[in-house]
Amino acid sequence: MSETLLMKGNEAIAEAALRAGCQAYFGYPITPQSEVLEYLSQHGEKRGMVVLQAESELASINMIYGAAGAGARVMTSSSSPGISLMQEGLSYIACAELPCLVVNINRGGPGLGTIQPSQGDYFQAVKGGGHGDYKLIVLAPATVQEMADMVFDAFDLADKYRNPVMILADGALGQMMEKVSFREYDPSKRIKHPWATTGMNGREQRNIITSLHIKSEQMEKINQHLQKKYCKVQENEVRYQEVQTEDAEYLLIAYGLSARIAHKTVQLAREKGIKAGLLRPITLFPYPVNQINKLCRRIKGILTVEMNAGQMYEDVRLAANGKVPVEFYGRMGGVIPTPEEVLDRLEKMVTPESISKKEETV
Repeated sequence: MSETLLMKGNEAIAEAALRAGCQAYFGYPITPQSEVLEYLSQHGEKRGMVVLQAESELASINMIYGAAGAGARVMTSSSSPGISLMQEGLSYIACAELPCLVVNINRGGPGLGTIQPSQGDYFQAVKGGGHGDYKLIVLAPATVQEMADMVFDAFDLADKYRNPVMILADGALGQMMEKVSFREYDPSKRIKHPWATTGMNGREQRNIITSLHIKSEQMEKINQHLQKKYCKVQENEVRYQEVQTEDAEYLLIAYGLSARIAHKTVQLAREKGIKAGLLRPITLFPYPVNQINKLCRRIKGILTVEMNAGQMYEDVRLAANGKVPVEFYGRMGGVIPTPEEVLDRLEKMVTPESISKKEETV
């Protein structure tokens, strides 16, 4: 039986990275994710990991680029403004098709904002925050246990598709403490990078890694190849959780911490006779478009719940494709909505004469 520990979400991510065979971590401290760097600084070197506090987020993402190109299993972590500084490097890494893990413990913005939790980085994460047509694979945990589990999944997905993977959580999940256990995992059976720039090693052909392709025809071929890969990810890696959707008339859609709140709202709604259910996207890219579209055949409406101004709301509307009304409830600036607030908004949906097309955030 695996050992059960009481850990912060940030600590769980760091410990899972060590157990997943992460060979190098490059990062820079920023609240509310600094415990990742602190934990690895304390435990990483004696367990075989290179841990380096870079001079900036710009430096750390380019160190990731170099180490990943050499075939190492690598990761970095930061919070919203720091992730913004990494966007150019992430675009390079995506084009060069290098596997790595990037953790974003989201805080309120825009700007320096607040250190309180937010989900305002959804667009940046799932739409490709840097330049060019690229995608990150994006995982959204809702518990400390999932923050640990998704580290193993993220490294495996990164290697499988030769693509950067992001774990997108928020400050509350990073700081809260819950029970966590770690799966049995042998990284030596998984880390195989024959494409890495490790020297010739008896090969007849050099391994060249770059994101620079001067000829437009060649750059188009690279883009076409990447788009085919993203289609395969969409076909094979969609992950989601459903709660009481079998007989639901109204569907709440939320991810991460908001999904925990919406889960409680479903319970409160059922106690009041409202047949509510929850769909929680676990992968934000690839997104569960088909499942949302399928559920729209038998529900009356959708309410998205987010800690932002309605970023995922746009993707839900696209998935619903006009089949049912899609409404939105959100809080911003580090404010966490309560289940009762969400229930009040849901009740207004159930009474059509009392709702507008899209209620403004409070």
